[in-house]
Amino acid sequence: MLLAGFHVASGSALDMGVSKMVFLVYRNGSALAVVAPIAYFLEKKDRPPLTLRLMAEFFVLAAIGVTFTQGLYILGLYYLAPTYVSAIQNSVPAVTFVMAAALRIEQVNINSRHGLAKIAGTLATIAGATIITLYKGMLLTKDSEGTHKQKDIGVVLSPGSTWIAGCLIMFVNCLCLSGWMVLQVPVLKKYPAKLSSFTITLALGLIQLIAVAPFFESNIESWKVQSGGQLFTILYAGIVVLGVAWNIKIWCISKGGPLFVAAFQPLQTVMVAIMEAIFLGDRLYIGGVIGAVIIIGGLYCVLWAKSKETTSNNDLLTERRSLARNLLHEESTYENP
Repeated sequence: MLLAGFHVASGSALDMGVSKMVFLVYRNGSALAVVAPIAYFLEKKDRPPLTLRLMAEFFVLAAIGVTFTQGLYILGLYYLAPTYVSAIQNSVPAVTFVMAAALRIEQVNINSRHGLAKIAGTLATIAGATIITLYKGMLLTKDSEGTHKQKDIGVVLSPGSTWIAGCLIMFVNCLCLSGWMVLQVPVLKKYPAKLSSFTITLALGLIQLIAVAPFFESNIESWKVQSGGQLFTILYAGIVVLGVAWNIKIWCISKGGPLFVAAFQPLQTVMVAIMEAIFLGDRLYIGGVIGAVIIIGGLYCVLWAKSKETTSNNDLLTERRSLARNLLHEESTYENP
């Protein structure tokens, strides 16, 4: 829900004239200002020491998860209609699945029911989100007068190299987002202080954005916040989405793995459609309902597979511990008859 609100907030900010680079810098800056003090006091005693190797890994995480992921997303909106940006982003579960499986972070057993359910559920969430973005069908609600903006493909998109560039940019965005989620697993094992980990990533990402900002936005006037609406969208995108939602995402990755989190990505498409229909008066079509049902079914398959996988792993661990205790008991009995 919070991440779906980000799509609406970021679109509103750009519509109000906020520069893309200014939006990124202020968004990350506001998030860091809130998260850093909380992380400092809550994890003061639990924070492990930082090594040069860890700082290098955090720098890579910041480049992938902050600088490139956020920057490419905003740039993708410049080249493509939001419909196609959303459709391409729904490939994140599949990309994450391949990355996590290749690095052996995610277990994939195609000979088991939960392994097949995990694959089928991932594909179903992608299919459902694609239906929402590419298929309309019968109109279910009427748009509010004057609020609906026509965004037909033929009107918004320009042909040729612009279309190709936009698709390539968003594909790299998906690779970066998936890579960020997958790389969280080994980093959190070395540095389990989640809030501090996110704070360091945000700080390094903000430094990177500030370093490149003058090359993309040199007009001083563009850095001034002109209205309360602009300020609200920036603070929402920074504090609520980055400060709260991304911390929740990191916590979920540490508990359920990157695929567990990525499987919820297409659900944003459902939430965005609902929020646009309620708050912006946009139209709701039968394709959105069909896609939502398929996404929910796919999510259920993934969650069921993860629960079965966890139960199976716990049973195996219990069995091994029981066997170890029995062996120790037999050895002590043999030594002390």
